[in-house]
Amino acid sequence: MNIAIAYPAWFIILCVLGGVLYAAVLYYREKKSEIPDKLKIFLAVMRFLAVSAIAFLLLSPFVKSLFDVSEKPVIILAQDNSGSIVTGKDSVFYSDQYPEALQNLKDELQENFKLNVYTFGEKVVRLQSNSELSGAIDFDEKQTNISSLFQEVRNLYSNRNVGAMILASDGIYNTGANPVYYSRDLGFPVYTLALGDTSIKKDVVLTKVNFNRLAYLNNDFPVEVIINADKYKGEETLLKIYKKGKLIKTQDLEIVTDPYTTTVNLRFKADETGIHRYRFVIEPLEGEISAVNNVKDIFIEVLDSRNKVLILYNTPHPDITALKEAIRTNRNYEVEDHPAKSFNLPVEMYNLVILHQLPSLENPVDHIFGEIRGKQIPFLLIIGQQSNLVELNSMKLGLNILSQGRTFQEVLPAPERNFALFRIKEENIRVLNNFPPLFAPFGDYQVSGIVNILMNQRIGTMTTSKPLIFFNETLNDRWGVITGEGLWRWRLMNFAQMQNHNAFDELILKTVQYLSVREKKTQFRIYHKDHLFENQRLVFDAEVYNKSYELVTEPEVEMTITDSDGNQFPFVFSKYLDAYHLDAGSFQVGEYRTMAKVKVGNDIFTVRGQFIISPLDIETINTIADHNLLYLISKGTNGKTYRAEEMDELIDAINSREDIKTVFYTQKRFEELINIPLVLIVIIGLLSLEWMLRKRAGSY
Repeated sequence: MNIAIAYPAWFIILCVLGGVLYAAVLYYREKKSEIPDKLKIFLAVMRFLAVSAIAFLLLSPFVKSLFDVSEKPVIILAQDNSGSIVTGKDSVFYSDQYPEALQNLKDELQENFKLNVYTFGEKVVRLQSNSELSGAIDFDEKQTNISSLFQEVRNLYSNRNVGAMILASDGIYNTGANPVYYSRDLGFPVYTLALGDTSIKKDVVLTKVNFNRLAYLNNDFPVEVIINADKYKGEETLLKIYKKGKLIKTQDLEIVTDPYTTTVNLRFKADETGIHRYRFVIEPLEGEISAVNNVKDIFIEVLDSRNKVLILYNTPHPDITALKEAIRTNRNYEVEDHPAKSFNLPVEMYNLVILHQLPSLENPVDHIFGEIRGKQIPFLLIIGQQSNLVELNSMKLGLNILSQGRTFQEVLPAPERNFALFRIKEENIRVLNNFPPLFAPFGDYQVSGIVNILMNQRIGTMTTSKPLIFFNETLNDRWGVITGEGLWRWRLMNFAQMQNHNAFDELILKTVQYLSVREKKTQFRIYHKDHLFENQRLVFDAEVYNKSYELVTEPEVEMTITDSDGNQFPFVFSKYLDAYHLDAGSFQVGEYRTMAKVKVGNDIFTVRGQFIISPLDIETINTIADHNLLYLISKGTNGKTYRAEEMDELIDAINSREDIKTVFYTQKRFEELINIPLVLIVIIGLLSLEWMLRKRAGSY
């Protein structure tokens, strides 16, 4: 242990001299007092020590100490909490007896190790160290993602003294990547407890229903039903299809092989707009292990028409594919792409036209652009190295680019926080900030009129006032401009960072939606998903405008959700920045109607809508435990696989490992001297004792 200061060491001499000077001046005045000389010297010394100590504390001294630390090995116990565990014949054992056996395993391991317990399914949850497992394990998770468990463990326990991990699972995963690959670099052994039943059971499974969620009025739409059966060769059953609770079709099924797989192709007529529920049911056969997987519900939304988007390009470019893939994630849009030089269709067929690097020197597209403006078709311009900037400047877009020659530079996106035309999720904005650069013209950008800038150009760390993405509109026209090419890099980077395209797709879809929808301005808007699964939360966003079309949050927004049985659920939106937000939680499978209302001044506005909740029954499709997967995980990490009844052997294996041991290391600790109570007590004691003795001697 030693003491250090944040200033040069010679400052200590000043502290000592300050204490000497203060004591000398104070007691020099006491020449004529009746205080004895010895006492006066004693008092001066106490004052010297107190003042010097206070001055020393002003130098921000701190104590540096070294101490030994011991860290017990950590054992990670992860329990699969998904529904597939209890779908077999041993469901009673896993519901009643198994949690108690696992609790005993937990108690024994806690005696010698630091034990951290997790459950996992569609999400990973850490349990409190003193929690009872019987209350935390209910096997109700709708999905199983083992790879996410390994990712969580790797992030939390890097460079920790982890002795081993115990993975209790049936080896069935239905979302995420192959967990074998994610377990290889953990750095500690994984012992697996093999749960579930590996035997093939008598069962008929309605494995999957393939369908398009959107259909269009008066069109036929296909539905593909995939059915599997085990140990029912020679039996017959019946597939029934219901719509709105009424039987509309039946299909005979003859099981001719073992195992048996068949695909039933059906077609239905979209004869009514709205959301329609179809239920597919296979009549159970005698001796089936479970009838839950004999039923599936699907929801089809029938629309009057589909919005059509046209992409015209000067030459083929990877941006075109990126745009098409993003737009096609919303089934409300149909996308076509054509080279401008050979396009001869009427543009009034389309709700939005995207012009990629047009007009160019080779393709001025005067006639196409004149038709777009004449028919008042919304458009989106993407400027690139092939664009004719002189022609663009003459199109009165609200932007003039004064460039010397045809010079381009790399520019990064800088999202504008005050953009109000539409909203992009906060987590996606953070992703957008890390996107790679686009290639934009180098020069002066002159913005005229009232434009709405979604993103500015950022060069290095400096955000400029040059727009990267902006929107403009007149009484009859609406358009957007992206001043750089290379959007395909954004989509690739989005996947590299997040393993999805959500940020890029939302940016493009919101842009397309804003430009293509020519809606009448309303003072009350509601935004929400119209299709969710039963494990997803229902979230609404709302915007309220005054008569000047400015966002306001003073009124209260109420919503009532009504299910198919007429039950009503009232909610009130909370205010968030300049808008409203509602997290209504999770709802059961079914069809729901919504009615939201708000009072702005003397006017009451009402918005009606609907949404559907689909079942997520993926855990009932595959009920055969995959113990081979667990074996591969253990083998690849120098662990071993045990059955549920071999927990005692598992404990012995962990206790006998010589590499699972307590780690000792030295740790440095820094603490400011002023924070040590004893130092303050000594200083106060010196000053208090000096004052008492001075008073007792008759001095002031």
